[in-house]
Amino acid sequence: MNEHKLLVEKTLTSKEVFNGKLLHVFYDEVRLPDGSTSTREWIKHPGACAVVPVFENGDLMMIRQFRYPMRQIFWEVPAGKIDAGEQQDATAMRELEEEAGVSTADFAYVGHFYPGIGYSDEVIHIYLAWNLESVPQKVDDDEFVTRERIPFKKAVDMVHSGEINDGKSVICLLRAWEWWQKNGVYSL
Repeated sequence: MNEHKLLVEKTLTSKEVFNGKLLHVFYDEVRLPDGSTSTREWIKHPGACAVVPVFENGDLMMIRQFRYPMRQIFWEVPAGKIDAGEQQDATAMRELEEEAGVSTADFAYVGHFYPGIGYSDEVIHIYLAWNLESVPQKVDDDEFVTRERIPFKKAVDMVHSGEINDGKSVICLLRAWEWWQKNGVYSL
């Protein structure tokens, strides 16, 4: 018998309490494994893709963006939400063009992760891209980013020093670095 199944909570009721452009907030009543009840507040998210773009010389194209909740500018990998009906590969390549101003036909899926399992169902899919070509940057009207090329190894060092501290970018860079060391097209 799989005793881990004894941890599962059963939804009794679910009420959407906020329906925004991006996020939908729910308030659920659940039956706990011991038979008692409790409530869960959680956010429904469409999912996202993040891309680590690698140039032939080993540089990455990173972006800098002001993030309102934290009131500061962050180093980030290009990323964005999956639009309704869009395939995740298409999301990754669209965000690469829109935010980083590069495109490619050469990319690999590295994996995925869940950034906020205690309050959200969001999943972020990680991609690596290479053989990059410059294209016009096409950020959204309300999105302001700057781009900067930095060596891949320096980006990993910036993760460890805390200079890159956006959780999405930290995970993507470390997972991409490991993948690149085993499978990469260019030597770093």
